[in-house]
Amino acid sequence: MTDVGDRALTSSGRKKADVLMFGLRSIGNGQGGVEAHVDNLVQELDGLGLSILVATRSRFANQGGGRGKSTLFVPFWAPLGQNWEAVVHSVLVSIFALVQRPRIVHVHAIGPSLVVPFLRLAGLKVVTTHHGEDYNREKWGIIAAAALRLGEWCQAMFANARICVSSSLAKRLENRYGRHFEYIPNGVRPHSPSAQATELERFGLVPGEYVLTVSRLVPEKRHLDLIEAFSKLPPSRVRLALVGGSDHASSYADAVLARARQVSNVIMTGVLTGEALHQFYSHAGVFALPSSHEGLPIALLEAMSFGRNVIASAIAANLDVGLPAQNYHKVGDIADLSRKLAEALADGDAIKNGRDWAELLKMFNWPEVGRKTFSVYKSVNPSIGTGI
Repeated sequence: MTDVGDRALTSSGRKKADVLMFGLRSIGNGQGGVEAHVDNLVQELDGLGLSILVATRSRFANQGGGRGKSTLFVPFWAPLGQNWEAVVHSVLVSIFALVQRPRIVHVHAIGPSLVVPFLRLAGLKVVTTHHGEDYNREKWGIIAAAALRLGEWCQAMFANARICVSSSLAKRLENRYGRHFEYIPNGVRPHSPSAQATELERFGLVPGEYVLTVSRLVPEKRHLDLIEAFSKLPPSRVRLALVGGSDHASSYADAVLARARQVSNVIMTGVLTGEALHQFYSHAGVFALPSSHEGLPIALLEAMSFGRNVIASAIAANLDVGLPAQNYHKVGDIADLSRKLAEALADGDAIKNGRDWAELLKMFNWPEVGRKTFSVYKSVNPSIGTGI
């Protein structure tokens, strides 16, 4: 950590970093939306000439090193476990921030935002991004949910500027706290579907003949709903591919695995990245996201960027994407989800190809996300990016 920190001090000849980011585990090999968001955001900010430090968690790779012209990863230890991992990591990074004195500290997610008052008290400029109401995730108990609500309050009351990835959530937060939340959504990059299908063959999948979902194995993603809805489809060659894994041992992940084994034509691939994931997106007959909680779903945007037909639950974050009514189902309604899957499979991807989604996806592009985020930074600290 010290070696990376020393190099960060001298990166691009500057005495301090423009931005220190934390609130994520790693970049480039994680499953989370925050990880994907930061991965893409730092690429844009690096291109705008900012020197960036990204604090990662040492158990999840990114063991130092850089990306781009002046972006460096700084690994910090954190305990393994969902209850204390984010809090301990945030405290350690905050102490590091007191030494480094970056022009902006950018805190991602509401759990890590518990340290925002401490950072402000230390005289640092703080920008936060609200990625979703994590206290509504089904995995959290009463105490953890209360701590997350407190983190949200700390964001609202103490940050110099606040960003939110969901337009409907930004409005709710403004009404709740009387503070402005700048709506800057997640983005997506254009994709050309792969002609290769070698990764599919490993799992016995045929292009166009499988339903795909990509997510962590956590309760709010409602994999069990999807398996039940799939089981009610008329017998066919179509299969269901569940891509993703669990960060920690959990009874929910065990339940998903057990049910997947009981229903024919359901496969669990584990975590896929890179070319393998590219091929899975490229050839899916339908992409499904039946979740009960989202911030702004990057996986859904990714599927759309590959020209896939998509079915998503009608929760506020998914509705913010602006899909036609036929592409939404009632959350938790197995019969409705099954019916929508059948209709989408019958339509095929030719009905909803890349050109059909192009207009919607214009609202979600990473270069614009980078420019808007840079503007927020400048409003908080005009010296950012000047090298002074």
